[in-house]
Amino acid sequence: MIAVGVVIDVPEPFATRIREARRAWGDPEADAVPPHVTIVAPVSVDPEEMPALERHLERAVEGCRPFRMRLRGTGTFRPVSPVVFLAVAEGIPGCEELERRVRSGPWSVDLRFPYHPHVTIAFGLTDEALDDAFSALADFEAVFDVDAIRLYALVEDGWQARATYPLVG
Repeated sequence: MIAVGVVIDVPEPFATRIREARRAWGDPEADAVPPHVTIVAPVSVDPEEMPALERHLERAVEGCRPFRMRLRGTGTFRPVSPVVFLAVAEGIPGCEELERRVRSGPWSVDLRFPYHPHVTIAFGLTDEALDDAFSALADFEAVFDVDAIRLYALVEDGWQARATYPLVG
């Protein structure tokens, strides 16, 4: 089995700022998980199923247009989950459309929580570190165009990009 997920990458220079911040408060995932907005959370699949999943992703993005994304400020899922995140302030409909299209057919999985696009900046840390993360990036803002989604696979040292699917409308 192989663990795979589908995301929108956060581009530079924003990705470096997020990684550096995660390192500062001791998040062990800072270098293993590229900054991203999840479209489909990691799932385990048989490697033999990958060609079918990749074809599904090609079809899923057909007709999807690029869109603008704005990340602004922080939020948290506490006390339900020990997560602090950057909030998506613009681009939610585009994320929701991609999630709906991708999470169908072979990617149809039950969600533990309703889909909520965001960029995780701290997960599973002490309350003090989560508070620090919440405060440290409270004034964070990034604006960028989303023109692709990316398939990642989990390898020994973290998540590695496997394929990119352009949004060409």
